[in-house]
Amino acid sequence: MTRPAPTADEVLQIKPVWEDEVPLDWIDANGHMNIRHYFDLGGQSTEQVCQAFGIDDAYRAERRLGVFTAEHHLTYLQEMQLGTPITVHVRTLERSAKVGHMLALIMDRGRDRLACIFETVLVHVDLDTRRGTDFPEDVAAAYDQAVAQDQATASWPAPVCGILGPRSR
Repeated sequence: MTRPAPTADEVLQIKPVWEDEVPLDWIDANGHMNIRHYFDLGGQSTEQVCQAFGIDDAYRAERRLGVFTAEHHLTYLQEMQLGTPITVHVRTLERSAKVGHMLALIMDRGRDRLACIFETVLVHVDLDTRRGTDFPEDVAAAYDQAVAQDQATASWPAPVCGILGPRSR
């Protein structure tokens, strides 16, 4: 992480896209939430945001376009145990013609602490050729609107790892 982790108050400025609590089947032999569930929470939460841009099942079926995940970076900050209330807050950081960059911030709401930072890079693809292609105007506009909203809501620097994002493509 090239920037300090945000405070709980900063993360909570962003409306959560996921709310739940750690169920028993997410607990591993060490007595805390297994790492794969942090990954699932980040992936499912960023997917919800993509759906808000219009990238959903109908988009894939009718337009034959979608997004593939190109890279991830996870930073684990706190363990979470059985029954811990969770919220996930997504920041939409930037995009290029074909590539998007997002963060999912996974909060331990029992202690109001940031538990994990899930950073992802998504490539917009043609599902027939399986190659990167530009975001259509409507999806690009929705993505850009989300970036502008993110900048207006979260004035603090995003805790990115420093090696992911559209410029690195």
